[in-house]
Amino acid sequence: MNVTKREISGVTVLDLKGKITIGVGDVALRDAVQEAVNSGATKILLNMEGVGTIDSSGIGEIVSAYTTVTNRGGKIKLCALPPKVADILQITQLITVFDVLDDVDEGVQSFQ
Repeated sequence: MNVTKREISGVTVLDLKGKITIGVGDVALRDAVQEAVNSGATKILLNMEGVGTIDSSGIGEIVSAYTTVTNRGGKIKLCALPPKVADILQITQLITVFDVLDDVDEGVQSFQ
């Protein structure tokens, strides 16, 4: 999985592309979130548009990212969920935990 970091209006946007699965994707996500938090980011938006597959390990990593950011006084939100990912979050009831926005623009606006 590839993670690209960019800043928009004070919001750290992490563009995720590929699979968030055990072994590679989950580690890449963890490292990207940790790096963002360590560099002082308090508004993090995970752009899930490019995510093709997510497994239980990936779901665990998103929950872990939520906990890490929240414990540091920040906020993390998700945007552009592909149908498969949205279904999994719905089934696991995690859709109620996260703020989920339609796209990056709406996600950035929601932090203002």
